[in-house]
Amino acid sequence: MLDQLLQLDTDVFIYLNSLGTSTWDPFWMAYTSKFNWIPFYAVLLYLIFREMEWKAFLITIVAVALMILVTDQTTNLFKNGFHRLRPCHLAELIDGMRLVKSRCGGQYGFFSGHASNTMAAALFIGLSLKRRFKYLLYFLIFWALLMGYSRIYIGVHYPLDVILGGMFGAILGTLFYRLNKAVINKLDLNHKI
Repeated sequence: MLDQLLQLDTDVFIYLNSLGTSTWDPFWMAYTSKFNWIPFYAVLLYLIFREMEWKAFLITIVAVALMILVTDQTTNLFKNGFHRLRPCHLAELIDGMRLVKSRCGGQYGFFSGHASNTMAAALFIGLSLKRRFKYLLYFLIFWALLMGYSRIYIGVHYPLDVILGGMFGAILGTLFYRLNKAVINKLDLNHKI
């Protein structure tokens, strides 16, 4: 059963990865780069800042930092625990796939750190701003899903790496949002989240 699931994962990866073209490669390479999204994150943090008192905002910054730390470290634990090679590290796949990046990245890919971090950020920020920006949560989830797809497109993750990473990120983002809200409410800080 597990072998069939992994084979299906490989087949879906090859199919999705092969849909890419050199015309779209620069777009997806830019999309998958964490550094290109720094201004976007800055705008989102500014919107959160505008919604709450400064002490609540500082607590929120700590919550976001802890969330990213937990997401990153858990992702590394899974990668080092499962030892599932990235598709671009498998000799039997490399000739039948498109590796858009100049290098493959780390040895192991289960589960995707990009998918888990962006989905965690999407849920945390989207939930934090849902009262003021009605559709932002949906936009951020869509943005995170595209980030996950970008990892398949460029050839460094299987679909299951992305799906499970996104699910983990969604759970963590929601939990940290609730924890942050509970701490702010317990301290009775002026806030609107």
